[in-house]
Amino acid sequence: MTQINLSGDSGCCSDECCSSDASPKLELKEKIKEIYGKIALSGNSESCCMPECCTDSSPRQALLSVGYDKDELESIPESSILGVGCGAPLNFANIKEGETVVDLGSGAGIDAFLASKSVKDGGKVIGIDFTDDMLTKAKSAAREHGFKNVEFRKGDIENSIPVEDDSVDAVISNCVINLTTDKVRVFKEVYRILRKNGKGRIAISDLVTSVEVQAESVNAENWCSCIDGALTRENYINSIKQAGFQDVKVLNEQLYMEDDKTGRKITSVVIGAVTGS
Repeated sequence: MTQINLSGDSGCCSDECCSSDASPKLELKEKIKEIYGKIALSGNSESCCMPECCTDSSPRQALLSVGYDKDELESIPESSILGVGCGAPLNFANIKEGETVVDLGSGAGIDAFLASKSVKDGGKVIGIDFTDDMLTKAKSAAREHGFKNVEFRKGDIENSIPVEDDSVDAVISNCVINLTTDKVRVFKEVYRILRKNGKGRIAISDLVTSVEVQAESVNAENWCSCIDGALTRENYINSIKQAGFQDVKVLNEQLYMEDDKTGRKITSVVIGAVTGS
């Protein structure tokens, strides 16, 4: 079990300027890439953000348990179904034909491919991920199955989402923002790329906790499983509001973990909001 202290001062002004030994945050990002890279190559056997992912349940069964539709899953590439996630944000995103949609932490492409069927030929879906093996897997599936309205880009959503300002109708994400160390910064980036005056919206699935883990107690494996990086519901919602969003609402919730070894209750939520003026 790898402990990572995020409270220390590395003497570095950004993650990029430090080595993994000097920067706990960068070390954590590298651990995330390592684990999710392995999932891309060999399947979901070590870590994930889903209530049933560590049982004998298959990735498809785990997805059905959090709200995915059986027929819809059969309409997309099998390679995109890894059973990684904690909800079904597309059920609440109200995606329309012709819209531009961004999927943060798109992984092997499951939600991007599903969204592409809603935006159709007149729309566009952009998947963002920073794990090379996931991007390779998603791009290959898009080519092989003819998803011409889907594009996958490499990017660190905590630093700079590679999408133009005011160009997106909806942003979705499935248990990925939880993995970042600065949620407010992520939501500010999301706000930047969305159309303003209430025209842009989010549907974000993530985990919230009854008690947050202090920086000095963070465990890398638990963070990569979306546990140690979880905020309380109040703090998560405040992170969204601080970025400028309005009408922030919990659209769905279900129990993820009743009580872990430290007494935390973990809940999966889907949160919606719209851009302000």
